[in-house]
Amino acid sequence: MEMEQQQPTQNQPTTAVIFAKSVNPKRILLLLLNILLLTVGGCGSPLFIRIYFLHGGSRKWFASFLQTAAFPFLLLPLLFSLISRRRRRFRSPVSPPPLFLISPFLLLSSAFIGILTGIDDFLYSYGISYLPVSTSSLLISSQLGFTALFAFLIVGQKFTSPSINSVVVLTFSAVVLGMHANGDRPEGESKVKYYAGFVMTLGAAVLYGLVLPLVELMYDKAKQDISYTLIMEIQVVIATVATAFCAAGMAVNKDFEAISKESHQFGLGETKYYVVVIFVALLSQAFFLGLVGTINYSSALLGGIVLAAGIPITEVLAVFFLHEKFNAEKGVSLALAIWGMTSYFYGEYKSYLRNKTISTENRLPISS
Repeated sequence: MEMEQQQPTQNQPTTAVIFAKSVNPKRILLLLLNILLLTVGGCGSPLFIRIYFLHGGSRKWFASFLQTAAFPFLLLPLLFSLISRRRRRFRSPVSPPPLFLISPFLLLSSAFIGILTGIDDFLYSYGISYLPVSTSSLLISSQLGFTALFAFLIVGQKFTSPSINSVVVLTFSAVVLGMHANGDRPEGESKVKYYAGFVMTLGAAVLYGLVLPLVELMYDKAKQDISYTLIMEIQVVIATVATAFCAAGMAVNKDFEAISKESHQFGLGETKYYVVVIFVALLSQAFFLGLVGTINYSSALLGGIVLAAGIPITEVLAVFFLHEKFNAEKGVSLALAIWGMTSYFYGEYKSYLRNKTISTENRLPISS
């Protein structure tokens, strides 16, 4: 863009950079694509994980393993990207592009985040195995508050009035959603298991509230352009480490030997057992890819907001898949979620217009 080629004055480089990012159509398109992946994966995967546990599945490490095990599907687009870069390498022998874009810093950072993701997957799987969807959704939605806090502490996230309003409204949406959750302990389940699931799910929310700003910090410290190919490479590393972590837990818990027996005893039948397992893996992979992409093209806070806004949608889907009742609280919660998302994007739109006006004024010639 022409604006990026101009030498900014000392008091305007930040505005120019922000505006350049805002008006980039490709960047906006990729952001919307990642939000779509995040929404579809975030709303769908909890339902299929819950279906797994409701109909006889009991392997928590296996459920954790599935949440990142579909990363090999990313290898195909990465292979095409690699072939393309190799062709360009032969055409430009003076400055050949690297075969892999990920730097040692990003590799180590992604591996660390992968360990945290593996732990978070287990905490979440443990919690959702004992809690109803309404309760687990309420607890997971609290990650928005933790994300906002950690984003402020780790990456210095600046809050605007619309973003604060969005956080407050979405948090209140979660509170409304949980108002009907009193006395929702499943029949035949002990209080010990119920409260253990409660604590584990809350722990998953706290940990993921930390992970999102850490991903944003990793991007900020990378000192290189973050392309979508690089995002996929980062996701492959994160998912590989998380999957290996959960596979180790499966080995210790003897889950590999139990899968065949569990599939035969599954309440919906063996075929549907594997269908559920595959959907858990694919939807979870869409979720994680959309999440790291959303953070790169926007912020950790937006990632948290999209996650929180998707929770009432999950509740609506649960009416059809799990035959849960859609009461007044869920309707109000869904309306508040839409309000919260609208508030955030309205704030972004106002910021875009303000930056555009300032940038235009700075480019006008100054009359002597």
